[in-house]
Amino acid sequence: MKNWIPILLLFLTLSSCKTRNAAKNNGSSKDSTVIAEDSRNPKDANEPVRDKLTFYEHVLIPPKFDQIKISSKVNVETGSFIPTLDATIYIENNTKVWMNLQAFFIGVAKGIATPEGIKGQDKTSKTYIDSDFDYLNNLLNVNFIDYKSLEKILMGRTFVKISDSQFTLTKNAQGFKMVSNNNQKIVTDQKTREYKIVLNYDTNYDLLSVNLKDVLSPDELEISYSNWDEYNGIRLPKNVKIIIKGSKSSQILLENTKFDFSRMETPYSVPSSYKKIEIK
Repeated sequence: MKNWIPILLLFLTLSSCKTRNAAKNNGSSKDSTVIAEDSRNPKDANEPVRDKLTFYEHVLIPPKFDQIKISSKVNVETGSFIPTLDATIYIENNTKVWMNLQAFFIGVAKGIATPEGIKGQDKTSKTYIDSDFDYLNNLLNVNFIDYKSLEKILMGRTFVKISDSQFTLTKNAQGFKMVSNNNQKIVTDQKTREYKIVLNYDTNYDLLSVNLKDVLSPDELEISYSNWDEYNGIRLPKNVKIIIKGSKSSQILLENTKFDFSRMETPYSVPSSYKKIEIK
């Protein structure tokens, strides 16, 4: 079962989406991360943002694209040795996220996510899964990841819901910071959880980090993005870091080395000899 950690967590990362649309909160949507501030420097003091409309337009309106192919180097830290993985991630907007993983130039895993759920196969153990998003949520210690939020996480876009009434938006030397005023309750079919949420953006509105802390447990998820650049008119992060803390702890580092916007084939089929793993 440990072999599924890099496969499924990778879907959630990158995300870069996030990684990154809709967390089901009682508010409007937005993302961010946490950046340390030096209270001794008055330039870092949080100040009210006057032009909130411009901020929301930049961080909430999704980029226009049909498909994007991301080549990545992936390092997963779970306490067990996992070699650096070469990943090809193909996103077809609002349709699917397809992924192929290699280690030492040998294919080890393949997966596909659609709005209906996720499928993945581990070639090393000749096993496969076919599940909804509950399994991915359990691995990440959260309860709100669906297809659209996965896509946003991979693209580095705001993936949690925020609203002007539920969050306080301020500006400092690093850029913009959004902090939930009250615990944000996210209700799904499986469970209800409450989070303290902090998001940070650069001065040019690139998402820097998102931190979600479950107020009733030690579970915490932090996703950070860095080295943003523009490709084909879309700003994308070269580096994505996912830190999972709590009942399960792990860390995922993605280095996106190439972005391509051409269409590609995304074959996925499970050999008849593979054994299905039941998700419980």
